[in-house]
Amino acid sequence: MNILMIGDVVGQPGRDAVRELLPKMKKDHDIEFTIINGENASGGNSISPKGAEELFSSGADVITTGDHIWKNKDIAPVLNEDPRILRPANYPAGAPGTGYSVYLTSHGTMVAVVNLLGRVFMPPMDCPFKAMVKILNDVSSKTNIIILDFHAEATSEKKAMGWYLDGKVSCVVGTHTHVPTRDARILPCGTAYLSDLGMAGSEDSVIGVEREPVIKKFLTQLPVRFEPAKDNIWIHGAVVDINPDTGRAQNIKMISEFYK
Repeated sequence: MNILMIGDVVGQPGRDAVRELLPKMKKDHDIEFTIINGENASGGNSISPKGAEELFSSGADVITTGDHIWKNKDIAPVLNEDPRILRPANYPAGAPGTGYSVYLTSHGTMVAVVNLLGRVFMPPMDCPFKAMVKILNDVSSKTNIIILDFHAEATSEKKAMGWYLDGKVSCVVGTHTHVPTRDARILPCGTAYLSDLGMAGSEDSVIGVEREPVIKKFLTQLPVRFEPAKDNIWIHGAVVDINPDTGRAQNIKMISEFYK
């Protein structure tokens, strides 16, 4: 089975690209299940209920998020109601929503999706490695197809997670940095790995937002308002082919599609 994963969607330009291109991408790659990171889908720095619904209407099956999940206060009650929107599972107990769940695909296949947040150069968080052990104890009896979106800053932390989970999950992909990496591979025990999927957003930007305010902030260290950039929009992601009988990845390939 083929699973499509798309990196951080940045604002309305990213959502527009997903709406226009995702149906064709799913057809071209014979996709059975689609996972999109949407933590920057609304305004470039959060996700709103409306933004989430737009991604689902475009063809997403699950929306993962990250450290910006709480910046739109309206999303918290939705997290308790809709298990298709995940927040990182290693937030402390009491956070709204869930960080993982098992889903039934259109072909009747059970797929577990997990969302975790890294700790290197990130806000204080429970250990993602220990959190994953507890999650595996829960989901492994339900399905052997397990996908992890590890939303983390440091490539070293992502690499360590990939090796830690090799043979225990089907796929480990990183999000958060918005820059696609060229290290897609199948690890020795059958886990597909990629350090970062990239984004759905502008290549003529600083990780999806207008350049000048970012440069001004670096020069002055003063607060500025970030706005999603609107030109040269691309979708970056990956397609992983998983053997549904074994849960092992057979292939992973990076994909990029130009919108406008």
